Formats: sequence, C-alpha cells, structure tokens
Amino acid sequence: MFISPAYAQAAGAAGGANPFMQLLPLIAIFVVFYFFLIRPQQKRMKQHREMVGNVKCGDTVVTSGGLIGKVTRVDETEVQVEIANGVHVQVVKSTLADVRTKGEPANDVAKK
Repeated sequence: MFISPAYAQAAGAAGGANPFMQLLPLIAIFVVFYFFLIRPQQKRMKQHREMVGNVKCGDTVVTSGGLIGKVTRVDETEVQVEIANGVHVQVVKSTLADVRTKGEPANDVAKK
C-alpha cells in the first residue's frame, strides 16, 4: 500500500528545469506592459509638457476643470486666464488640458 522511498525520491529529482525558461513568461509580460502601457504614457506626458511649455499670451486654453479662456499673462508655473470680460483667474500650468492657438478652431465632433 505504501509507496517505496526510492520511488518517491526519484520523482522529486526529475524537476530540474532550465531557469531561463522559468523567467521567460515574466520577461514576456514586462515587454507587453512596456509597449502597451508604459511607452504610450511616456509619449503623452512628453507631448503635454511641450504643449504647456509653449503657452503664450493670446492662446485659448482649456483647463482640466473645464474652464475655457484666453491667456493674458504667463509665469514660470502659472498662467493668468481671462474667462470673461474683466474676470481673470490664476491657473497652474500643469492643469491645462488643451491649448488652442489664436486662429485654431475647436474640434467639433457633431460635424463628423
């Protein structure tokens, strides 16, 4: 009824697999994450930094809160935005979601 000790020991010794083959699935998962998640996010961050860095007076901007206005003053980390006649607000540059230049029209989804 009992398994002999020699048979039980022989079964455990047969599991010597290549260490590289054990790491291959982890490496493949990292590569997939890099190309589908990490790399596109880095590209988006770089484009946002360039967009925020190129803000100048007269540009129409959209904040992440949804305010749309015209830039009247640009500082190192903040911009002053006129959202109505005589109404100026200070906005942190990194919260700008979109920058539209003076002559650029808004993208209208309804026209498509």
